[in-house]
Amino acid sequence: MTVTLSDIHAARHLIAGHVAETPIIRDDALSDALGHPVLLKCEYRQTTGAFKLRGATNAILTRDVSRGVITASTGNHGRAVAYAAQRLGVPATVCLSRLVPPDKVRAIRDLGADVRVIGASQDEAMAEVIRAVSHDGMAYIPPFDDPAVVAGQGTIGLEIGTPAAVLVPLSGGGLAAGIAVAIKAISPATRVIGLTMENGAAMAASLRAGRPVKVAETRSLADSLGGGIGVDNHVTFPLCRALLDDVILLTEAEIAEGIRHLGRAGHLVEGAGAVGTAALLAGKVPTDIRADGPIVTILSGGNIDPALHARVMAGASEAA
Repeated sequence: MTVTLSDIHAARHLIAGHVAETPIIRDDALSDALGHPVLLKCEYRQTTGAFKLRGATNAILTRDVSRGVITASTGNHGRAVAYAAQRLGVPATVCLSRLVPPDKVRAIRDLGADVRVIGASQDEAMAEVIRAVSHDGMAYIPPFDDPAVVAGQGTIGLEIGTPAAVLVPLSGGGLAAGIAVAIKAISPATRVIGLTMENGAAMAASLRAGRPVKVAETRSLADSLGGGIGVDNHVTFPLCRALLDDVILLTEAEIAEGIRHLGRAGHLVEGAGAVGTAALLAGKVPTDIRADGPIVTILSGGNIDPALHARVMAGASEAA
């Protein structure tokens, strides 16, 4: 394995004081409805509103960043890199595609980063990253396919304990791989299940194909789960293939219902963070795991446009 439990413990020590240890809260309504305890790991309460701060901070702290840092992002990772860089006094550049919601673009700019909006996909934004790394000597902070990033995200797994199952939003695989490494080392019987949208889910398509593949990106309520995994992916794809017990796909209507359920309980969560709840509400999580202990679902981020959240709460089931 390219990332070990020891790497995750080291990351936890390194990033202490830079990130929050987020709370775990019982979802009373869903627990009562299912007759089984459901716990919410509230990463949307992280300093930047999403789990990405863990991996970004660990990566910056373990690199030579004397010429600044650069990344490509679907939003939350870029915000995390911008925040961590600002806190550490490092210049940051964030490359985004036109699919990234305007509120996320503004949030990154507000943190002092140089924001470059390029192309209609994360792959196109990555072309600018490659140029800047080669020409300007910036340090690249990958959004997911990097051992330091995966180890940082894996610190969440150290905070969860030993539930029957963990439901993890699945995009490039940094979060899922990191949590899976930690959980499987501590509690091999715990199932780690990836959740993503039906359309434009690159990791899910790659796992089905047995190799990293490209997919067409589409608009989704779970916009943070968009983007490719890279056809030369060498960290998160093999880890997800080896350690994930299952991958569940959600429709836009199911994701919207997950957002609404959490919103009614006082959790303002973006679509990517609601996929675990959506799967439970839709009856897509295997029922045989319930006898073995609680289910933990990761509320990975809360950076949703307020107007979109209001529309979903009023009954909308699509991004635009």
